[in-house]
Amino acid sequence: MKRTYQPNNRKKAKKHGFFARKESNILNSRRSKGRKNLINK
Repeated sequence: MKRTYQPNNRKKAKKHGFFARKESNILNSRRSKGRKNLINK
């Protein structure tokens, strides 16, 4: 039986990466709040 998590970096980046965040106003809201880092790793 296959395990459930089949990692795929491209798919992950598309969903949660910088550009995905840029599209939905998450980055702007964090900028206006004055965050030091916009995306915390």
